[in-house]
Amino acid sequence: MTKEHKALDRTEPEKAVLVGLITPSQNETMLREYLDELEFLAMTAGAVTLKRFFQKLPHPDVKFYVGKGKMEEIAEYVRVKEIDLVIFDDEISPSQQRNLEAEFKCKVVDRPMLILDIFATRAQTLQARTQVELAQTQYLLPRLRGMWEHLDRIKGGIGMRGSGEKEIETDRRVMRDKITKLKVQLQKIDKQSFTQRKNRGKVIRVALVGYTNVGKSTLMNILSKSDVFAENKLFATLDTTVRKVVIDMVPFLLSDTVGFIRKLPHHLVESFKSTLDEVRESDILLHVVDISHPAHEDQIEVVNKTLAELNVTDKPTMMVFNKMDQYRERNFDEFLEDEVKQELLAELATSWEKRTNGNAVFISAIDKENIDQLRTKVADEVRMLYQERYPYETDIFKLAGGSRQID
Repeated sequence: MTKEHKALDRTEPEKAVLVGLITPSQNETMLREYLDELEFLAMTAGAVTLKRFFQKLPHPDVKFYVGKGKMEEIAEYVRVKEIDLVIFDDEISPSQQRNLEAEFKCKVVDRPMLILDIFATRAQTLQARTQVELAQTQYLLPRLRGMWEHLDRIKGGIGMRGSGEKEIETDRRVMRDKITKLKVQLQKIDKQSFTQRKNRGKVIRVALVGYTNVGKSTLMNILSKSDVFAENKLFATLDTTVRKVVIDMVPFLLSDTVGFIRKLPHHLVESFKSTLDEVRESDILLHVVDISHPAHEDQIEVVNKTLAELNVTDKPTMMVFNKMDQYRERNFDEFLEDEVKQELLAELATSWEKRTNGNAVFISAIDKENIDQLRTKVADEVRMLYQERYPYETDIFKLAGGSRQID
């Protein structure tokens, strides 16, 4: 890694190439999907992808991740095309990174580092910034050796005698101290957040969850009539947003959380667990899915796996299949008869209603298609939960601690 690793967010796009492996656990079809996502990540970070390289290996090469021949092929392309950045789809070790940068003579990052860079540019609140800084510091700690070329012992002289530590050892100690301080700071912020959530009274909480870039923020804006930042880029939303919503005289709190993704960096998951407390403490989950994405079932599996890690799989969950407009564009030929289209859509709906016990709705947040149906289903679910929890309370607004005035 270079001495000054700059965030991948420049006015002039960096030229990048992507690298991945076909392994016994990851076939070529899967790899192509992962590299599509990696290219989207690179674009979100401010880079333009010129070429993809992949190789079939039983396991990553210990020295270069790819074989020596493939490494030399990439190095030649990097030299000829003056590539700024080589991005690996999987996490690479500190030694692999050092070896690759020595051969490529340019920056080498992996998927976790790329995601961390994006998070660093997106974080707005103190909590999010602290979480990202903690994750970055934990990620960089074992990679310090590659960040410094001046590994000589600290020179002697007045004020410099004593421990004789290498500069790298001094830096490691500084970073460990920084990690400790960040964890303490994050604990204080978490306590404040817990107090805020505790003060919300008996109001029912609904959380939007899902893969990144499935339209959660757009849906949040529609349901809450607010203006949450939404963009066609990965991780457009990092900071949890909570809004009070009233539908059919039924009040509840709606929260928009950070999107999930494959191969999310371990340090980032650990750092952001406090943010995901909104999911843990919610009463109902709206699992938003980009139905138009070719790998939407894999994305659902990734989200469900993450929810299982958070121990929230027992919560009432409604599947919200978004981007139906794009689904029709991608799957229906313009010459297909309308009757056939309707039959295919009906089969799709029937299939998912069976798999979700009827807890599914198909919408287009952009076109506001079936939004009224979604509103009604959510309001019915929330009302039923109020009645189950507080059967002797007749005024839901008093339970929610609010007035009947709708903002």
